[in-house]
Amino acid sequence: MNFLGDKVVAFPGRKPLQVGFSREELTRILDLYGRMVAAGKWRDYAMDFTRDVAVFAAFRRAAERPQARIEKRPSLRGKQGMWTLYGEHGQVLKRGHELPGVMAPVERRLLKAIDD
Repeated sequence: MNFLGDKVVAFPGRKPLQVGFSREELTRILDLYGRMVAAGKWRDYAMDFTRDVAVFAAFRRAAERPQARIEKRPSLRGKQGMWTLYGEHGQVLKRGHELPGVMAPVERRLLKAIDD
């Protein structure tokens, strides 16, 4: 291993074999998923980890297209942000550098107006 200052670099110059979610990111995503399941909006999910992208897809029913898809593409970190939220028909709903901001449109669906 090479020591560069206070950082340990295992294999410098080598790209990782797959992109994944950190523990904090996955906790935030699964928390939203749990609340949507409790609200009756989602029933199933799938995750895919490739060399370029990590994907979390939430389904209303297992046989349908995903109702929401959250992608993490580290290659876009310096451009429009590495997080993207896609809708049911593949349209881009939100892009950004921070996960909470990208997930905001989905979280708004959980809010309901309560009459006094």
